[in-house]
Amino acid sequence: MKLVTADQMRALEQRADASGNSYAAMMERAGKSVAATLAARMDPRAKKILALIGPGNNGGDGLVGARHLHDAGARVTLYVWKRVPRGDDENWRQCAERGIRVVRAEDDAQFSQLRELAAHADVIIDALLGAGIARPMEGLLKEILLTLKISLRLRVPASPLSLLPLRSPAPPRPFVVAVDLPSGLDPDTGALDPATLNADLTITFAFPKIGQLLFPGANAVGELIVAEIGIPAEWADDISIEVARADEIAAKLPARSRDSHKGTHGKALICAGSANYIGAAFLAGVAATRAGAGLVTLALPRALVPIIAAALHETTFVALPEASGAIAARAARIIFERGADYDARLIGPGLGRAAETMRFVRSVIASGAKQSFNWNMEIASSQKPRLAMTTSPLVIDADALYALAQTPGWWKKIAPASAILTPHPGEMATLTGLSRQEIQRDRIGVAKKFAAEWKQVVVLKGAHTVVAAPDGRATIIPFATPALATAGAGDVLAGTIVAMLAQYGGTGKPRPYQYDAAIVGAYMHGLAGKIAEEEIGEAGVVAGDLLTRLPRAWHRIAAR
Repeated sequence: MKLVTADQMRALEQRADASGNSYAAMMERAGKSVAATLAARMDPRAKKILALIGPGNNGGDGLVGARHLHDAGARVTLYVWKRVPRGDDENWRQCAERGIRVVRAEDDAQFSQLRELAAHADVIIDALLGAGIARPMEGLLKEILLTLKISLRLRVPASPLSLLPLRSPAPPRPFVVAVDLPSGLDPDTGALDPATLNADLTITFAFPKIGQLLFPGANAVGELIVAEIGIPAEWADDISIEVARADEIAAKLPARSRDSHKGTHGKALICAGSANYIGAAFLAGVAATRAGAGLVTLALPRALVPIIAAALHETTFVALPEASGAIAARAARIIFERGADYDARLIGPGLGRAAETMRFVRSVIASGAKQSFNWNMEIASSQKPRLAMTTSPLVIDADALYALAQTPGWWKKIAPASAILTPHPGEMATLTGLSRQEIQRDRIGVAKKFAAEWKQVVVLKGAHTVVAAPDGRATIIPFATPALATAGAGDVLAGTIVAMLAQYGGTGKPRPYQYDAAIVGAYMHGLAGKIAEEEIGEAGVVAGDLLTRLPRAWHRIAAR
């Protein structure tokens, strides 16, 4: 599903209007969707609904929704800001015909009526701005929203002077619904006005807006529903930014035929681990098996093999020469020789940053090239192996990214030419020279820019992970959960992505498929995190909890 800017959405609406799908018709569909979505979640009969109505089309959507909810038996009050009734305001006329109560903000001294309405409301509908704002909210609009925020906080009782949990439920607060966007959310950047009223549910129209999936704005959106208003999806085909959707991910899942064997599902080679980071290798290896790879081989420092083998029985192992508990530079020869036997490779989880290991990483990353770009200097000429011309796709993660960042022009030396890089914002800052703040302010733009410049697939990790391709495409993974904010979750992600690459290779999918593999792997990892949150909670989830939930995520996706 495409993600659009405010300007792109306006252009699509103008095209629809010119094609005969009038603004009035789109407004009717939008408002009806608001009412239908609410009715699907609660019986509207006798519910007290406070609809905040603004002056523009968003306010019109709110009037349509209020009318349909009134007709369904709800007790609706319109709290109106800046909307002046006109003869051509058909939606206002229909609400007036039904005798729906109206309170004007300009006439509400000290907001006494607003506070009273909020104190008894079951639902608050925010249809004040919708399209976002170009400047901070001020004046009466700001006061309306701040009054509501304070009123809603007062309805949640303060914690008692006790160390025990509450024995009785707190009085319910209103369910807040935003029409298109919470008022004060910038639809392009995700910037959020301090006065914005956080929604429990946002119903947007035709296409999600970029700002709804960027933080801090995403915190105000709540659950996001995309409702149809009659704009054909193909009109947005030339837009390069998408949000991953379950049915689209299901179509990309590697095939699992009844007559398959382990080779059908691909072979993955994972170079990982050091004495200080044993768990990273374990997590990546198990994730690759749980995410469906037919055969997973862990290439580890020799001393780690018996330790991990005692707990991990489903993988094979390659014992690598080591130096002080980390992989030694001369181990590159073994990876050169073995690498061609695998459909996908991962390097990085838990390697550490010892100088010898960094030389090993540089040698392995360049191993598919016709020359080693002098990155193999640590291997004595008498020991230099014949390069294996490894061409299987490569995932570069964690400490291997640090090794890249130490060499100018590193992106020209990766072989095969297009790898998958999986940086978190701190690692992206090291690779790019930007600050974390600059990266987080423009996650999509930064990921797209450097994916194109480096000619690599970039998986910029974080809440709503961004996957960017060298050709300018980008996909947002729609998961943001504190359950994934735990050490080792990145190792699980890397293992999941290499498993997807291996399976694509095993089934003979035409290349290039790195972008699709990164999207599917990141989506499955995010969904596993949401399943863990559902079953365990937001706190207390550890990376190991994700491993057994990867197959559940696969099956939940496939069921779509």
